[in-house]
Amino acid sequence: MNLLTKEKVKEYSYNNFTVVWNAKKCIHAGECWRNLPEVFKPAEKPWVKINIKSPDEIKEVIDKCPSGALSYKEN
Repeated sequence: MNLLTKEKVKEYSYNNFTVVWNAKKCIHAGECWRNLPEVFKPAEKPWVKINIKSPDEIKEVIDKCPSGALSYKEN
């Protein structure tokens, strides 16, 4: 949790790639799990399985997130 903004932010990392999810921004449009259900599994914990697909495939789906709740960084 980011105490300055009171946003719940989770990070999911594998190798040099990290998916960042900001729960407060999420509108649950479902673009992530509809486009890449092997990686984004909202019924499971952790719900992001970052090691299943390539970073490029994951980035392509994250870029479609309508709320900006999902982002990524390369470490």
